[in-house]
Amino acid sequence: MADADLVHGPLAHWARVQPQSVALANAQAQLSFAQLQARVQAQAEALRARHAPATVLLDSSGSGLERIVDFLAVVASGRCAAVADPDWPEAVQARIAAQFAQQPAADMPAPGPETPFYIGFTSGSSGLPKGFRRHHRSWTESFRVSAQDLGAAATQRVFAPGRLSHSLFLFAALWGLWSGAGVEIQERFSAPRALERLQSGEFPLLVAVPSQLQLMLELAQRRGTPPVAGVALLLISGARWLRERTPALQALFPGARIVEFYGASEASYIAWMEADAQAPAQAVGRPFSNVALHIGADPLAGAPGRAGEAGLIWVRSPMLFMDYVGASDGSAALRRGDWLSVRDMGRIDAQGRLHLLGRENRMLVTQGKNLFPEEVEARLQAHPQLSAASLHGVSDGLRGQAVHAVLQSAGEAAALPDALALGQWCRQALEAYKAPRHWWRWQGAWPLTASGKTDHGAIAQALHARSEALQPWS
Repeated sequence: MADADLVHGPLAHWARVQPQSVALANAQAQLSFAQLQARVQAQAEALRARHAPATVLLDSSGSGLERIVDFLAVVASGRCAAVADPDWPEAVQARIAAQFAQQPAADMPAPGPETPFYIGFTSGSSGLPKGFRRHHRSWTESFRVSAQDLGAAATQRVFAPGRLSHSLFLFAALWGLWSGAGVEIQERFSAPRALERLQSGEFPLLVAVPSQLQLMLELAQRRGTPPVAGVALLLISGARWLRERTPALQALFPGARIVEFYGASEASYIAWMEADAQAPAQAVGRPFSNVALHIGADPLAGAPGRAGEAGLIWVRSPMLFMDYVGASDGSAALRRGDWLSVRDMGRIDAQGRLHLLGRENRMLVTQGKNLFPEEVEARLQAHPQLSAASLHGVSDGLRGQAVHAVLQSAGEAAALPDALALGQWCRQALEAYKAPRHWWRWQGAWPLTASGKTDHGAIAQALHARSEALQPWS
């Protein structure tokens, strides 16, 4: 296919061979491939005529459908699209906009595979979102390996129920357009609407984050929703999936192959596996076929560590990002030659599966042993009466760091387990030293980052200050 190394390149092909097929839809409108291509080309020409800057910041105005058209027009004009998040506070919006307050650009050359096309944003340790820049090939190689490793269902019509400021859902939308299968988006997630659309049987491929799937499961259970038969492939990413709930998810989507994948904004795909309730909690699967892994301090310094030995996860693939935009910070990815690390720690087991232990900067040392909070958080979140958990170390003269757990309950206070029972719950699956010794209940809305993940930094600050948001867990 001509121009398949460009994320927007196949649009012209699909507009010729299937002009009336639905390319892009939301709850209110839809565009055929011919209509989409015509609008993209017209808007791209307008950008060229007014000499738009080399990077165009797309705000959150308009529908998600309009934002995708705007995005594709920027990209087709040879420019790079930076996607703002509607949840940013005004001060953050202003600071990000100032980064892209550029002078009009001269004529831009036609885009090529190495041309930057997208700047997304992820959480930064300074509180200001961190911009990451990608070229076309980094995503078109992701599209290709999806079909190669995940099979024919990966090239069928996509349902992407999430905001385009979340790179996972923008990726899913562009994937559906690149493949010619088309995509329907839902920029404000609604579990009832999502289940209704999936029941139509029009979307063999569903891309979702764990919180969305949990909401759909809870709604389906309350309403007695019949199984959704039309989904052939369900891809889960963005956070850890609670594997104890896989049988219930499989019952809701009985025809679906359920796949979890581990990746990062800077690396795209890294590893994947079939969702399995019996799999080790930290296993994230084997690398994609175009990915090489190295576990250790430096991939250029010698052989990787022995099987089972923990260390930094290094990735080499054609899907890596270009660079950061704006000031970097201590949470930035590391590079060594062709290798990249997003500072995640892991190990590879005897079966060749990668195990994700946690982030390097979150590791705690207690009783002289390393503890990765993510492992304990996953165990606590598997408790049916808890909805969220965040682990922290507080200096302790005896143990080095005492382990504190901040929790959000999923039920009435009268029905909740006490701290002793929660400690026993942890020790049933984990070594005794990993069980928290101090327990706190979070009052109010659980802190989240712009991408919908737990804001551990905000919780750490509240714990340090003994904020009113924290109450001792009895």
